[in-house]
Amino acid sequence: MIRVAAFFDLDKTIIATSASAALSRPFYDGGLVTRGDVLRSAYAHFLFVLGSADADQTERMRRHLSELATGWDVEKVRQIVAETVHEVIDPYVYAEAVDLIAEHHELGHDVVIVSASGAELVEPIAAVLGADRTIATRMRVEDGKYTGEIDFYAYGENKAAAIRDLAAERGYDLGACYAYTDSITDAPMLDAVGHGFAVNPDRAMRRIAAERGWGMLTFTRPVALRTALTPPKPVLAGLAAAAALVIAWWLWKRRPAR
Repeated sequence: MIRVAAFFDLDKTIIATSASAALSRPFYDGGLVTRGDVLRSAYAHFLFVLGSADADQTERMRRHLSELATGWDVEKVRQIVAETVHEVIDPYVYAEAVDLIAEHHELGHDVVIVSASGAELVEPIAAVLGADRTIATRMRVEDGKYTGEIDFYAYGENKAAAIRDLAAERGYDLGACYAYTDSITDAPMLDAVGHGFAVNPDRAMRRIAAERGWGMLTFTRPVALRTALTPPKPVLAGLAAAAALVIAWWLWKRRPAR
């Protein structure tokens, strides 16, 4: 039996923002960052949304975040993320991405979230989305605190290498697998699978997608995640009515014979 996975980038593919930038305010409230750090993150987020953050700027931000996290208590980070993930991420989730994840699950495919953000941020978001696995940046930890060193940076070619490693481990047929991303830096990720899709591509990504035969998708409807994952009231009412009919039928079948 062929095993298939769908690999989803997180930022600007599943959510219409950067997970790291969205969590900068909770980190500030939790005493992990200063006001200046929040402003710097806001500027990086501004470049990110405009799609104008080049590889050099992205690398500088990576170094900054690595230095910033040095000495942070890992459990405190996890606690802040767990307590605020719905509040800060919910408004930005694309309804189209949620629907697409559900379609892949219905087809029996595994769903894997692939992100350059840290695993402590990505894993709780992936759990809320119902993803099966994650590929994310891993920071080195000693005595429960971040050292500032990065053991694995899930960016560019590293994403593709991690996808190939996971496929070998899980037995995925990469030729039958899917991948979705917005960024030109993730071209290796789309090259690694048989069905690549550029989501909300900019001009550079649109050009390379056309050259390599990748599909192109447009996601435009951010929706509160809890709303997206909760059946609407008419559906719930229908389920309740159906349950009532089943119970009534069971009671009728068990009525005493006259």
